[in-house]
Amino acid sequence: MRVLSLISGRCRAPALALAGTLACSMAVADQRDPRLPELFEQMRNTAEPHVAREAESRIWRIWLDSGRDDVDAIMREGIDAMSSGRFVDAIEHFDRIVTIAPDFAEGWNKRATAYYLNEDLGESVRDIQRTLELEPQHFGAISGMGLIFLKRGDPLGALDAFEAVLEIHPHSRGTRLRVEMLKEMLMGRGT
Repeated sequence: MRVLSLISGRCRAPALALAGTLACSMAVADQRDPRLPELFEQMRNTAEPHVAREAESRIWRIWLDSGRDDVDAIMREGIDAMSSGRFVDAIEHFDRIVTIAPDFAEGWNKRATAYYLNEDLGESVRDIQRTLELEPQHFGAISGMGLIFLKRGDPLGALDAFEAVLEIHPHSRGTRLRVEMLKEMLMGRGT
């Protein structure tokens, strides 16, 4: 998958180089829900943006459902904490999730988001790496990597990450706008 090579091939900052090991580990996703392949196919191949948005929404619902009431309750608490700006509390909730359900990709992804919001980019990268090991098509995690590239001043790395998102989710309007903006910026630099 392209995102695996872009993370290793475009890394200029040492912390991001850790994510390069993804290229060597195509673990089977823990998100084995039999509905996912069809939803990804729909999202990738539909000509109708509303169909893609519905498929995306269903994918997120599946990703958020660990199948365990205790983990799902902690997830809700962590999301509430993150939404309230209590990023350290959110990280603690997501720590519990990745400890008791280490193969639940969304626990890692949510902790990556909380780390990012708490300005701990190195930890965020490590959790994105684990998320993608478990769910290589996690367009949210790949987009998060793009945001980290941007924050670290690497627009070319960000462009590659956001283009990888579009390979999975071509109708992602926000991502498409980021790609257009980055291309314009890079052309202005002569890159």
